Amino acid sequence: MKRALICGVLGQDGSYLADLLINKGYEVWGTSRDAQMANMANHKTLGIVGKVNLISMAQTDFRSVLNCLTKSQPDEIYFLSGQSSVGLSFEQPVETIESTTIGVLNLLEAVRFIGREIKVYHASSSECFGDVGENRADEVTSFHPRSPYGVAKASAHMLVANYREAYGLFASNGILFNHESPLRPERFVTQKIISTACRIAAGIDEKLCLGRLDIVRDWGWAPEYVDAMWRILQADVPDDILIATGVSHSLEYFVSTAFDLVGLEWQKYVITDKNLFRPSEISFSYANPDKALEKLGWKAVVGIEKIIENMISFERERHVF
Repeated sequence: MKRALICGVLGQDGSYLADLLINKGYEVWGTSRDAQMANMANHKTLGIVGKVNLISMAQTDFRSVLNCLTKSQPDEIYFLSGQSSVGLSFEQPVETIESTTIGVLNLLEAVRFIGREIKVYHASSSECFGDVGENRADEVTSFHPRSPYGVAKASAHMLVANYREAYGLFASNGILFNHESPLRPERFVTQKIISTACRIAAGIDEKLCLGRLDIVRDWGWAPEYVDAMWRILQADVPDDILIATGVSHSLEYFVSTAFDLVGLEWQKYVITDKNLFRPSEISFSYANPDKALEKLGWKAVVGIEKIIENMISFERERHVF
């Protein structure tokens, strides 16, 4: 039986990945800042409460990381934790850098210190690229991040590549573009849109306040993306691979589709709030995921319309609208 450690096991990706690995016969361990006070909502939704060995880990503390690895004895490690909101990273840049970049550094050092072969996956991000204009980013596109979150992810990405080259670690980056699901908290714009649209359709009098609607993103389905993470660590050699659908849409398209599905005209309910504009923003995000298909046999299947439909169905069921 393989043993996996998921750093950040309670979030969207960590929860879906834990479910995937459990179904593949893994013994799954997962970290939380405080295992005794952990929010198990996502695990309850997926029916995996009690199936993950949950342990506390402070990723900015090397001793804590080392103790966690010693206790869990993993064959594979998936680093998905850290402050994960791009918008919040402008307000909490130090926390974002420390939890992501220092967290990854501590993990890589701990793996090197232990000295046995452990495969490491790091959740890199499309935010590393910054604004690519009309060009499609791929694995050799230069990084030009436009947020503290993007800077943190880019730094962690380069650390993974450096430890792979310098010390021969099996360490890989999955460069994930946006991926959504009903497990997203409402601080993420996609869930904010879905939740607000469902409440308005149910008769609640409110408006949806958003920043720029013209930004373009590649949105995928999170359960598919965790399968790509697993495939990256099953490869014979470590590598950096971009994970995306290859199809991008504007945020306005996401909004209009969501409101159409609940029977509303979005223009009547959406307000542009300039206070929600970020100091620097990525206008266009396009991806070329050909390498994932070639190297992993992975290709996104669920498109944006189905993603939005799935999220609305879950939201309505959860709140009995």
